[in-house]
Amino acid sequence: MNSGPTLQLGSTGPDVKRVQRIFVVRQEYPYDEIDGIFGPLTQSVVEQFQSANGLTVDGIVGPQTWAALPPDVDAPELAQGATGPEVSRLQKGLTTVGTYTAAIDGDFGPLTAAAVREYQQQRGITVDGIVGDQTWFVPAGAAGATLYSLS
Repeated sequence: MNSGPTLQLGSTGPDVKRVQRIFVVRQEYPYDEIDGIFGPLTQSVVEQFQSANGLTVDGIVGPQTWAALPPDVDAPELAQGATGPEVSRLQKGLTTVGTYTAAIDGDFGPLTAAAVREYQQQRGITVDGIVGDQTWFVPAGAAGATLYSLS
C-alpha cells in the first residue's frame, strides 16, 4: 500500500515526482513531463485515475488515492561510479536494447557510461551519461517499452 502527503494543484517536490513516475509507468503521463510540479496535467491524470478506480474525483492525492496507487517506481538517478543491484538492472536493460555488451557486474564504469550515452543519443534525449527520469522512461521500442520496463 502506498502513502504520502496530500498533494494537489500547486504542490511541488519529490512526492509529486513519485506520483508522476507511477503514472508514467502506467502509460498515463508523458515521461518528459516529470518535473515535481503538480500542475493541471498531473491533476487531470489524477482525476482520470480516481474516476477509473471509483474514488472521489477531486484531483487531490490524499489517503484514498495513495492507497489505490500501485507501488512506487524504483528508478534512481545513476551515474558513473554507482554500484549495486540498480546498476545491474540498468545493464540488463541496456543489454536488451543492444547498447551494452559487457558483463553485468553492477559497476557503472566507463563501458556502462558509454552505453548510456549511446542509448540517449539514439533516443534523441540529452546525452549526459546520467540515468535520470528521461533516460529511464523515454520510449525504447514497441508496445511502450522503456529502459525501466526492460531492466
